[in-house]
Amino acid sequence: MAIMASRTCKADVAEGQLPVIDMAAMGQRIAARKAALGLPDLPRNSGKRRTASKQALLKAIEDAGGDW
Repeated sequence: MAIMASRTCKADVAEGQLPVIDMAAMGQRIAARKAALGLPDLPRNSGKRRTASKQALLKAIEDAGGDW
């Protein structure tokens, strides 16, 4: 199996292995870039128009200990 990459990509990826992305570090980089650009924090959706199935899904996530 060959891994296709961009010709401009400098990543040295071994056969069959993909690079690992540290999601916490990526979130910090994105937050820093947004702050540097002066982008405002957008308000969350109020949820007033959610369907019954969406409400059930979010309740199940919350009951399982998740934070959506």
